[in-house]
Amino acid sequence: MGAPPAASLRPLERSRLYEDVGERLAEFVRESDMAPGAQFPTERDLARQLHVSRTSVRQSFVVLQALGFVDVRHGEGVFLRRTRGFGDSLTKLLERRRRLPDVLEAREALEVKLAELAAANRGTDDLSAMNSAVARMGAEISTGGVGTEGDAAFHHAIALAARNEILLHLIEAMAEVIQESRIESLSEPGRPLRSLEAHRRILAAIESRNREGAAEAMRQHLRVVADVSLLRWQPEPSDDVDAGD
Repeated sequence: MGAPPAASLRPLERSRLYEDVGERLAEFVRESDMAPGAQFPTERDLARQLHVSRTSVRQSFVVLQALGFVDVRHGEGVFLRRTRGFGDSLTKLLERRRRLPDVLEAREALEVKLAELAAANRGTDDLSAMNSAVARMGAEISTGGVGTEGDAAFHHAIALAARNEILLHLIEAMAEVIQESRIESLSEPGRPLRSLEAHRRILAAIESRNREGAAEAMRQHLRVVADVSLLRWQPEPSDDVDAGD
């Protein structure tokens, strides 16, 4: 890998916490136009250019791995896993982490019932909308996307098919935070295809008017959606003093 841009890997002006190192690494990712799978400079090189200890660099990578942004492969190096959300401040990540469990619980409470009602009340046009959404998600994934647009369209089609205006209003009021949870989940490696298959199972149950099956398929799907790196990460306090190597 060539010499890194000077702007992002300029020395830090004072002893900083691991999140500051992470923010500088995020600048490096943007300035270098790194793509998922690309390798970072060595721990030693990063420590030298940032004027921090290798321990600080290592700690930052541990956090970034827990958040799902990098893969640390022992004996090989550190590789970029995904760029979406990389560079968000620790405060912003902590706020998203704080509200995400509530969002996921609300989604399960509402969307399991919506799936059940959709199985009872869906019409031909509803099934067409769901099938189109599944096809759209598959097309997004096949071209390298994660399928967020098709995913959103599928869940919206189910909400419409339920024929319950109050539940529809509630789920639409949550659109912004649901989209946040959608992106977080679909950014997990291997998750887009797994979600696509879950959508097909939900659709099959709705099409056959299997209310219990649709509800259970949606419940299982949303519990997979809830398994994200951000919630597995346990923040730990960091020392202000940056010891030498």
